[in-house]
Amino acid sequence: MQKPLPTLYSFRRCPYAIRARLALDASAQAYELIEVALRDKPAEMLRASPKGTVPVLIDTDGTVIDESLDIMLWALGRSDPEHWLPPELDDFATMRSLIRHFDEHFKGHLDRYKYPNRFTGADADLSRSEAVVSLQLLEARLQSSSYLFGNRMALADMAIVPFVRQFSKVDPPWFARLPLPKTARWLAAILDSPRFIRIMRPAG
Repeated sequence: MQKPLPTLYSFRRCPYAIRARLALDASAQAYELIEVALRDKPAEMLRASPKGTVPVLIDTDGTVIDESLDIMLWALGRSDPEHWLPPELDDFATMRSLIRHFDEHFKGHLDRYKYPNRFTGADADLSRSEAVVSLQLLEARLQSSSYLFGNRMALADMAIVPFVRQFSKVDPPWFARLPLPKTARWLAAILDSPRFIRIMRPAG
């Protein structure tokens, strides 16, 4: 009899779900993928996580993990063959700090830039400028290495890249003109990688 697998409720283009799938792929963790229609969320998912956002991972013992970074750490805690958790440069605390900045600061400006009509008093141009200030942090780190914490991928690269991808797609010609060549190369290298292409394929 086949052993049961953890279940991941996901939405293909959601940046939080993307980074969860990246870590699951890197850890070679087998799982059942359920693609969620955001207007018709499965009752099983809502019972497990009433907040109703993806990703949600339900382990075989019933444990529910409904924060994307926690899913990444769960997967890599089981298996981290590419050593995403120990960064080549700096330390884990510095890496977590950069991720936190993008989760709490960059993501807010990204949303106000991309969806200004959803936010009272939102200034899309100001938010776009503030987001670029965050991208300059990446550009500075990439001056001396191919990735954010060395010459190999780490947790921070994969936790941050889905949000930079989303930002770049709002106005691609404008993004291409930004004086951030290292960041643009870093983004393209990850998006063109076999892993990213694999985890972005439609479920089924």
